[in-house]
Amino acid sequence: MFKFGVPLSKILPNTDKCIVFYLNLKPMKIKVLEVGKTEEPWLRQGVSDYQTRLSHYISCETITLPPSKSKSPEAVKLDEEKLIMQKVNQGDQLILLDDKGDEFTSVGFSSFLQKKMNSGLRNIVFVIGGPYGFSDEIYKRANGKLSLSRMTFSHQMVRLFFFEQLYRAFTILKGEKYHHE
Repeated sequence: MFKFGVPLSKILPNTDKCIVFYLNLKPMKIKVLEVGKTEEPWLRQGVSDYQTRLSHYISCETITLPPSKSKSPEAVKLDEEKLIMQKVNQGDQLILLDDKGDEFTSVGFSSFLQKKMNSGLRNIVFVIGGPYGFSDEIYKRANGKLSLSRMTFSHQMVRLFFFEQLYRAFTILKGEKYHHE
């Protein structure tokens, strides 16, 4: 609970009283949903390292969803849709990591996150889907799409790149020396 006081004399002349506003500000939380486990030990280690570093700045939860055992791409997307929708709450901002999404520089991404935090957003959910992308219903539910590159990367490598960029974004916001411009 934060208490902000504005001298009333700034609003009404000849008054020395104070208007007090009480705001219940809770920090934004990040949730990352990923379909399937990260297989390569070196990728797991890298992701874990950036998750640990990121924890100094913001609450970030990672949830690994089991991959679909269906055969057709459409059936796989529908299976993943059910799992993803179970983990997303109504008020959550849902951002899909998608090759057709918006591209940012690292500084632009940090600004994107700052705007989300400034807006009072409580929860932002980033989803790293499976190899076939997302179902139409997930695209309809999404509040945005984010692309890390026009190039195609394995979904396991995207995890490492994404967590590094999240960490980089927060070091930029804090004015730390990790990012050089």
